[in-house]
Amino acid sequence: MNKSEKQIAIAAGRFAKRWAGKGYEKGESQTFWLELLTEVFGVKEPSTLITFESQVKLDHTSFIDGYIDKTHTMIEQKSIDKDLLAPIKQSDGSSLTPFQQAQRYSAALPYSKRPRWIVTCNFSTFLVYDMEHPDGDPFEIKLANLGKEYYRLRFLVETGADHLEREMQVSIQAGAIVGKLYDALLKEYKDPTNPESLRSLNVLCVRLVFCLYSEDAGIFGKHDMFYDYLDRYDTMDMRGALIRLFQVLNTPLDKRDPYLQDDLAAFPYASGGLF
Repeated sequence: MNKSEKQIAIAAGRFAKRWAGKGYEKGESQTFWLELLTEVFGVKEPSTLITFESQVKLDHTSFIDGYIDKTHTMIEQKSIDKDLLAPIKQSDGSSLTPFQQAQRYSAALPYSKRPRWIVTCNFSTFLVYDMEHPDGDPFEIKLANLGKEYYRLRFLVETGADHLEREMQVSIQAGAIVGKLYDALLKEYKDPTNPESLRSLNVLCVRLVFCLYSEDAGIFGKHDMFYDYLDRYDTMDMRGALIRLFQVLNTPLDKRDPYLQDDLAAFPYASGGLF
């Protein structure tokens, strides 16, 4: 049975709590990844999805820590005390970062087996590299935040087709929610039949959808940032809170009030004229 988003979030939080402070590369790596796949993402037979210690021929025989063929994901696992961005001395005498080590493995694989995703991990942190943009910076996921940011690891188990189907279902559900939001907000306008009121409502709904999407996609920096900001205000001041937020989103960082409260100052500049 597929897990609901709430069930996944709860499972991810429990997983993170149980693994906090743990992480020995040689003894616990496989258990860590098998539990992540089964307990968080509901994979019933993880041994059919992920392989460990697959041989790769360089000028010597080496081993890939983990590989998920379905989603073309390569995993380079390190112990919890290792810096994922620091070079580590290899058996051949060279010094490579975990990402560079994985890149070397990738180059030795048949083209059809080369990874789309490379994940370096030290149990407390995941660094995810999208090989469609090999020169880009990785995105970081802290184990401690997995309960809120589990969705950023969905690529481990979802192919493009799986992701598209899920996004279609989410879009249908989101459309229904926005419709309810539109109807509820319309009742609060003093003159709901006025064309200017309707135009303002449409703009407001678009802005709210943008904020919700940006929060989930990580554009705002962290999951639940928009929710946490609004949660500080009661319903009587919600309108004012949104006005202040939209003004901040429309202001470049170098032109903002230096005394802006911290929760507002944390939001990025959203260029494009939406606000």
